[in-house]
This record gives sequence, structure tokens and C-alpha cells, in this order.
Amino acid sequence: MVVPELRPWRAARPHVVRAANAVRPRLARAAGTVRPKLERAAAAAKPQLARVRPARISWPKTVRTWQYTAGAATAGVTLAVAVATAAGPWDSTGQRTAEADRAAALDRTGGADHGRNPDSGEAGAPRPAPSAVSVLTGLGAAMSTVKSAPTGPALSGVLGPLLEDAALGTRHTAAVVDVATGKRLYGTGADTAMTPASVTKIATAVAALSTLGADHRLTTRAALEPDTKELVLVGGGDPTLTAHQDAEGWASLRDLADRTAAALDKRGIKQVTLSYDTTLYTGPELHPIGVNVNLAPVSALMADEGRTDDSTSGPVVRVTDPAADAARTFGSFLAGHGIRTTSPGPSKATTRAENLAAVSSPPLSSLVERMLTNSDNDIAEALARQTAAASGEPASFGGGASAIGRALNKLELPLKGAEFHDGSGLDRDDRLTADLLTALLVKAGDPAHPELRPVLTGLPVAGFTGTLTSRYTGGAAGVVRAKTGTLTGVNTLAGTVVDQDGRLLAFAFLASNTTNALEAQSALDRTATALAACGCS
Repeated sequence: MVVPELRPWRAARPHVVRAANAVRPRLARAAGTVRPKLERAAAAAKPQLARVRPARISWPKTVRTWQYTAGAATAGVTLAVAVATAAGPWDSTGQRTAEADRAAALDRTGGADHGRNPDSGEAGAPRPAPSAVSVLTGLGAAMSTVKSAPTGPALSGVLGPLLEDAALGTRHTAAVVDVATGKRLYGTGADTAMTPASVTKIATAVAALSTLGADHRLTTRAALEPDTKELVLVGGGDPTLTAHQDAEGWASLRDLADRTAAALDKRGIKQVTLSYDTTLYTGPELHPIGVNVNLAPVSALMADEGRTDDSTSGPVVRVTDPAADAARTFGSFLAGHGIRTTSPGPSKATTRAENLAAVSSPPLSSLVERMLTNSDNDIAEALARQTAAASGEPASFGGGASAIGRALNKLELPLKGAEFHDGSGLDRDDRLTADLLTALLVKAGDPAHPELRPVLTGLPVAGFTGTLTSRYTGGAAGVVRAKTGTLTGVNTLAGTVVDQDGRLLAFAFLASNTTNALEAQSALDRTATALAACGCS
């Protein structure tokens, strides 16, 4: 399959790269806590800015788990504070001016909800969330003097005891890879396929981006059939289409209604037969898990993911028919403009229908980051179907799973033992290996595949964003970036970390037969924290 050529990324100007409002209080508290260290680091770092890196931690021969955590917390804060202080002041929004400059230099606007450049004419675009200083450094900042990668025996001594924690159940696998070289540094059962839960979304993201391109958009349109005055709302598979008053940069159903009403008024039409078209997708709408608060019926037309409240993420009761619900809402917006409609029903727009108006999602890069940051199952299943449609497969659960496998195979990733049954990881029959997960992350960091970069920038930042907001508050906050995975008896974690020597590492930890989800999460977090604190060369 031919991968669509990407349009050039527009450089984000420093003044538009801002931290999300929700993060400001955390940054302020962190700054107050570490101010004495920050002042000392600034004085020490100014003469040799390009050589800034955190001080090594000398581990005793026998180290308890809590010491790993405490040490990693110190290393994470020191790394972030030292680099931030040396690079420049914190501006009034809580985002370092230097980090803004760095983002512009990289020709990216990374972070959660991948921000688009307002200067491109896309007013109200979703803002980028902050990227940890250490993560930017690990991804290539020139100010870091990076040492050699950790050694296998040393990593084994650090990670082995932590992975044997009883909280991780009776089976676990793990892999740690040097992102710069792709070399595996540590592994235990790394080629054994396990139930991955939500870390499956990493594979879905790579498949969608490599197949469709980072600039691909999903379009919802209103089409008028000639002579019959049938107005068809045609779903383009955009789960981020919103009916909220403030669209916050996402495609707006209100805006579509406004434009449609104007077009109808121009034609002197005041009454229409309202229909909706969901034929882009095929097969069952309901996931094999059945009705579930974590996922709406998968439809090519939906508004706000079929949520029954004003939430934008997390579990909540969904409407039973997202397409009909979106069409009724669209009809109510038309009514506000004096356009009368019938009660909407399913239909299919013909090739003779005239497109009156259309709204498009942000680029796929934005959708991928929102999916990963919030572990959004609705976006994941939509991207699996979009990948299938672009690959000539049926846009269904089965077709999406097949298309993901084909896309990853084309990238020459290690698929031995892998099985895909959906795009979200909610299906317990999905199987991935730690080797594949780390290979996906390494591929996303490959300079030859810039279209995959949102896979890394979309990973939740420990202690700051998405599903890791309330985790790592006692260690490695801002240093670990990882996708979480949780099903009953299954806990997984896969992402990147910058170790004590400034090396960017990709890791994947999968555990099954766990009995306490919170204890298992804590055990995985301690393991990633230890990896962050490790200068294991």
C-alpha cells in the first residue's frame, strides 16, 4: 500500500506553544519545592550550558524498592530543574521559553492533544500540553551530553527484583530497548505474546499514521438530494465531532448546522427530510464486550462519542444509537435557524447529492495524541476502521484488526505471536509481545518516519497528563511517558523514559493474573521509576 505523502509540518512559533491551564498549579508547586536546587543548578549550569545533565546517583549494593523510588524522584526533579534553569526562565504560562524555542526548532508542537498552529488559520485549535524537559532532551536536545546505554546485567539487577513483585501476578514479560540504536538492553519473556489491554493503542496509532499520514482528516458533511429535498448528514467516522458550544478546535456539529442552514436559506428551502448516512463502516457496531461505559457503539456518525454528559474522556453511559442521536441534535440546531426537519432516519447519500457544507477533524496527529493521552477507546476503534478503509479491508472490527497487522508487517515489525481483534485493546483475545511494543516505540522515534512522531508525544506524561495524571506523584514525575493498560487480571505499561545518563529508553512491562489493579499499577510504576533512576552502565 502506498503511504500518502505528508505535507510539510508548519513550525510552531514560540509564543503559541503554551502549557495547558490544568498543569500550571502543578508546575508552580514543583517550582516552589525545588527553588533552592534550581538556583544552585542555574549557577552551575550557565558556564557550560551544552553540557547540562543530572548528577549520578550512587546506589548502595543492597537497595530496597522505596530507595529506587526516592532516588528516581530526585533524579527526575534534578534533571528537569537543571535543564530548565540553565535553558531559561519559566514564562507566565508555566511553559519554559526555551522549551517553546525547542518545539519550534523541532518543527513540532508536541504534547497531549497535538496542537495545531493558530497561524495556519485554524482558530481555537487544541493547545499542546507540556512536554517534560528531560523527554525533549532525550529526544535529541543538543544541550545533553549522553553517555552509553545501560548494560543488560546491570538492568537485570535493578528490574528483576521489582518485576518479581507478587502484585504483578503469576506471569509477566518485559523488554527495555535503546531508542537510538534499537538494541534490546533487557528482556524477560520479551517474545511471549500476552494480553496487552490498552497498550494495543500504540499499535493502532502506528498503523493509522503509517497508512493514512499524520495530516489526514475525517470529514462530516451535509448533502442535499436534488428534487426530493432530502438532507443527508453523512458520517465520515470522526468520533471527535462535537455538539458542545465551545468546540475547542474540534469539528463542530453546530458549525456544520450553521453553514447548512445558510446554504438552504440561499436556495429558499425552509423544510427538509432529514436523514443520516453511516455506510462508511460495516459490520456490527457493538464491540464483543457488549454494552460498556468505556466505548459507544462504533458508528461512522456520532457526536461527542455518544456520551450522555459533558465529559470528554473516561467511562460514562453512552447513547444506544450514536448516529440517530447526532442527527437529532443536528436537526435541533437547524431548527434554531428556522429550518424545519422530519424525524431523522437512516439513508445513503447518492452520487447526485449536492454537498452543502462540511467540517473536518483536526489532523490525524491530533486524534492519535488524544487517543493515547486519554486512552480513548472510541478514537481507537475509529482509527482501526479508517485504516481498514484505506487498506481495502472492510471497515469493521475484523477488517480493522487485519489492516493493523498488515500495516505493521509492512513496517517490518516483529509480529510473531501477535493477534489483533480490535483497535482499543478491550478484546481479551488480543495478543502482543514486549518486543513488538518496544519496536513500535523505536519505530516512532525513527527519523525516517516523522509521521509516527505523535505516538511518542501523545504518551501520557507521568504526574501531569492523561491516564498518568495521578500516578508517579512520588517519583519520576515528568520523566516517564507511558501508555497504560488495564483489564481484569491484566496490567500493562509501555513507553519511554530518560535514564540518569540522558539515554532515551523504550520499555514494555506486561503482567497477567493480577488480583489487585491498584497494587499492580504501583508495582509497574516502581519499575519504570527505577529505570528512570538507573545509570546502569
